[in-house]
Amino acid sequence: MHATSSSAAPLGLFPNQSQPRLYDRAVEVLRTAHYARRTEKAYLHWIGRFVRFHRGQHPRSVREQGVNAFLTHLAVEGDVTSSTQNQALAALLFLYEHVLKEPLDRIEGVVRAKRPKRLPVVLTRGETRRILNELEGVHRLVALLLYGSGLRLLEALRSRVKDVDFGRSELTIREAKGNKDRRTMLPQAAVDGLRHQIEVSRRFHVEDLAHGVGSVELPYAFARKCPQAAFEFRWKYVFPAAGISRDPRSGIHRRHHLHESSVSKAIRGATKRSDITKRVTAHTFRHSFATHLVESGSGNRSHPG
Repeated sequence: MHATSSSAAPLGLFPNQSQPRLYDRAVEVLRTAHYARRTEKAYLHWIGRFVRFHRGQHPRSVREQGVNAFLTHLAVEGDVTSSTQNQALAALLFLYEHVLKEPLDRIEGVVRAKRPKRLPVVLTRGETRRILNELEGVHRLVALLLYGSGLRLLEALRSRVKDVDFGRSELTIREAKGNKDRRTMLPQAAVDGLRHQIEVSRRFHVEDLAHGVGSVELPYAFARKCPQAAFEFRWKYVFPAAGISRDPRSGIHRRHHLHESSVSKAIRGATKRSDITKRVTAHTFRHSFATHLVESGSGNRSHPG
């Protein structure tokens, strides 16, 4: 994958290349614009598939017709969902507009993938209690927040110490869906566990500082303005990972937050042990939270959709 653009690489990630490869250029543009890691990974995946679909032809040579053929192929032969097809389209629009600087014209005639009409799985209150009772330790605490605060899994795992307000019984969610902040209720059942978990995070913080790996990832703009905040306890994750890992972007060795896969695995196991046949995921607790609020007549003041 090679680009013919002569523009300089904005981050200097590839100093030995006078003209960075298309893949490298896409990486630079994504990171210059501070796209989320997951978005970067997804966009690079779709750009790669698009080029392979057209047998290595440069995207400049295929443009709208090539995009149409690729998206139609995904729907007809790839049997992807509508959301997957939309993600692929977003990646290609990004490629042409921001990487190649050649925005596409109107794309017409694409066979659209069908959006499945599925109702979300909702637990009864009794089923919720049974699953929570089968969970232990930090996994149970995370599930309590998913259900009691209506959080998405990553919203819970990315919570910082400073975002927990015991005095107001509130939890602040930073840079949530749509890059918006919001506040939600802090369930009383999670308070003692959160206090203990914050002390666990504090012990990790002290140990990490002593070993010279005590920084934490900060929001980009704030990191530039106040780089020393990365070493402050208030910015540390409430649910820190058990070990130190290398940040794939910065190369810095630091403690990230607990990985979502460990929570998802624990929830699957707890559901199985509870003899509940519904397909329960971390997001099921969020749907159940909203449903139970409406059923109780409390409204849905902290669930944005």
